[in-house]
Amino acid sequence: MERKVAREFRHKVELLIENEAEKDYLYDVLRMYHQSMDLPVLVGDLKLVINEPKRLPLFDAIRPLIPLKHQVEYDLLTPKRSRKLKEVRLDRTHRDGLGLSVRGGLEFDCGLYISQIVKDGQAGNVGLQVGDEIVRINGYSISSCIHEEVISLIKTKKIVSLKVRHVGMIPVKSSSDEPLKWQFVDQYVSESGEKKNSIAGLASIGGKEIKEKKVFLSLVGTKGMGISISSGPTQKPGIYISNVKPGSLSAEVGLEIGDQIVEVNGVDFTNADHKEAVRALKSSRSLTITVLTGAGRELFMTDEERMAVEARRELDRQELMQQKRVALETNKIIKEQQEKERQRQMEISQKTAEEEERYKKEMEKIEAVESKHNREWEEDWGAQDRPKSPKSPRTPKSRSPAPPEKKNSSTAKAKSSPDEASSLSVEDEEEEQDRQGFQKYEEEFDPYSMFSSDQIDGRDVRLLRIKKVGQLDVVLEGGADSPLGKLVVSSVYEGGAADKHGGIVPGDELMAVNGKILIDATLTEGQNALARAWNSGGDWIDVVITVSPPKEYEDEVTFF
Repeated sequence: MERKVAREFRHKVELLIENEAEKDYLYDVLRMYHQSMDLPVLVGDLKLVINEPKRLPLFDAIRPLIPLKHQVEYDLLTPKRSRKLKEVRLDRTHRDGLGLSVRGGLEFDCGLYISQIVKDGQAGNVGLQVGDEIVRINGYSISSCIHEEVISLIKTKKIVSLKVRHVGMIPVKSSSDEPLKWQFVDQYVSESGEKKNSIAGLASIGGKEIKEKKVFLSLVGTKGMGISISSGPTQKPGIYISNVKPGSLSAEVGLEIGDQIVEVNGVDFTNADHKEAVRALKSSRSLTITVLTGAGRELFMTDEERMAVEARRELDRQELMQQKRVALETNKIIKEQQEKERQRQMEISQKTAEEEERYKKEMEKIEAVESKHNREWEEDWGAQDRPKSPKSPRTPKSRSPAPPEKKNSSTAKAKSSPDEASSLSVEDEEEEQDRQGFQKYEEEFDPYSMFSSDQIDGRDVRLLRIKKVGQLDVVLEGGADSPLGKLVVSSVYEGGAADKHGGIVPGDELMAVNGKILIDATLTEGQNALARAWNSGGDWIDVVITVSPPKEYEDEVTFF
């Protein structure tokens, strides 16, 4: 079952991620998680590569790979998305407006997404969320509409019907020259630690977190706030601080260039134009201002600052790629190993076919000799007891037939007749056939009695019964927690019990010992299980292996 889940996950990764470096990064962070078991770090790392809506199904594919004790927390930390459409109706004539802001359109190569929700407004009351994708407006699909066309469509009726589905991400694109990026709606946290979904997903610059900040200004006895404001572009609407006078009241309370003003004395600035914003700021000598720190910093950057940000991003990217180079090399080695295994399986199939053909010809020869012997005996001796007829050799199941043993010197026997001499010759042939029919693998073994179909998966699984004489002298490496993902025989020492048996070769996978399944065992667990089986009572040890391609092993080994 676990192997099937892993295969499905790898298939989804290949389908959704084209960049090889990003694939390596994804596999690497999963391996690091299984070592540290730090779930928040894992989810944070995953968001760096699952960075657009089409990749969101990877979160669901990864969930079965998370231990059960962490899955509830994993569900809380990962984005919540819905495949179902939800329809809501909003009154455009309401005194507080629709209570939402939208972002996107055909000109930005994305759909239309809700980027802000006004607190206690219409949109929030009917259950709309930041990160919802608007699919239809008043019954019309908007997949081919630019931003302005969508706004016009909303204004055609007093009651606006919206069909949405929750994605949990919003598009970020500060200018037409920049590539489209995506941000998760849960990446914004206020200074108090409270999540603010209504303003989540706004762009951050240079990795700095966007936070909400509230300041209080009393303009009594002052010459003014000491700031200038500007309206944002079409793709990034809002009111932003474009200049702060050094030493002014605004500078003292910490207002900075690029801060977005979202509220002044309870008046929402989300959809306010420049004139309305100026009028609100001048309406009172006591101001309570709420801003998003740095939300529009990129709008007022100098060329030098932009170049510095790009250089920093490039350094971060290069550092990430450097750290994941090891994962790329590991994947390359695994692919080479899989190709060797495929070639080895082809060689085994060819040798098996040749052995079956040889066995068939030998059986035909033996049957001809037996038939001739019986016929001659009937003619010469009638109803007297017949001598023992030649035996049929056992079918060899090993990858190469066992070499015949040297014959002992024959014992001199008196021959009473030519027929008796023929009988002795057949008995010699029978002994030779018994020696050639040495059985490396147990013929009656059914691998499906121990393993599932997914665990076998077309591989050549065999049972060996090895005589306990001296030491086993087998070296293991790998383990379920290693890059190989399995226990593998790396060496078989000459003169040991395994070498004398002849059924184990370097590269074979160890699957079970004396009935104990070791598919998910670590290297230490496999070594201990093999040692206990060898040192326990009985004259034999049962070992189940899978024929695998050999390779040169350099990892830690243990001698038995």
